[in-house]
Amino acid sequence: MIEKVNAVVLFVEDLDRAMRFYRDTLGLEIVFSDDVSIALRLAGQDFAIVHVSAGVKMLNEEVLSQLTGVSRRVMLCADVDNVDEVFATFSERGVAFIKPPISQHWGWRTAYFADPEGNIWELRQAIPPQP
Repeated sequence: MIEKVNAVVLFVEDLDRAMRFYRDTLGLEIVFSDDVSIALRLAGQDFAIVHVSAGVKMLNEEVLSQLTGVSRRVMLCADVDNVDEVFATFSERGVAFIKPPISQHWGWRTAYFADPEGNIWELRQAIPPQP
């Protein structure tokens, strides 16, 4: 049975633009790169961006055609210590947020942005229970 998702791989059409966004704007460290992929450091999580052309080798031609030129249907949720601080930092770096920080009724403070390829990110911070 599946117990945990250990890696996230985003297929992108513009690898250089995605690399600049994740490295320069979000501040993630590159731990590996080649002509078609970049691995970035996240605590306890493998995270990579891969050019869609590499999908042919990983998957097949039919899947590649499904990955090219379509809107993404993924949202990555990242826990942060302080959503408002990360929102301010990323905003200063040019990240255009879809939704600024808001306290949700389900117990999380969240903010949302999209990467250059349209993949959605949720930054989230647990709201402590009220006594």
